[in-house]
Amino acid sequence: MSEKKMTSSRRHYLKSLMLQIAQGLLEAEAEEADQEKERYMEDHCPSLSLPGSMQELQDLCRKLHQQIDSVDEQRYDMESKVTKSDKEIEDLKLKVQDLKGKFRRPVLKKVRLSADAMLQALLGSKHKVSMDLRANLKQVKKETKEEEKESVGDWRKNVEDKAGMDGRKKMFESEA
Repeated sequence: MSEKKMTSSRRHYLKSLMLQIAQGLLEAEAEEADQEKERYMEDHCPSLSLPGSMQELQDLCRKLHQQIDSVDEQRYDMESKVTKSDKEIEDLKLKVQDLKGKFRRPVLKKVRLSADAMLQALLGSKHKVSMDLRANLKQVKKETKEEEKESVGDWRKNVEDKAGMDGRKKMFESEA
């Protein structure tokens, strides 16, 4: 209990004093900014005196256009510098974040979902989709081989066909 607590009235009084001082500083800063702006305008933008002849007016317009072009170029250069520095700042923030520590990925729970439930979760409850995976499969019919049945036929015919050189020739042609 060595430190005594401040009473609420004293705290409110000090807080109001701080706010008054801060408000006075903000007003002084705004006044100073206005004066600085007026000084800048006086230095860089002299009062406009309109000449009487048409040629002098055209010369004045050309001069003003040249000044506008130069100001636009400066503005564009400044914008490009600002965007470049913003990008660098963003990159540095990412590097700092990476250097602070490793990010742990949370362990995901294994969930068993059917294809219908997964589609319903993705598409929402409005869309009712039923997915029969076997419905779109191609139907394949087994074909019986008739050639084997024919070769089982009369064995004497096969022997006669293969006899002699013609038979051997047929045998090699059929295998190749």
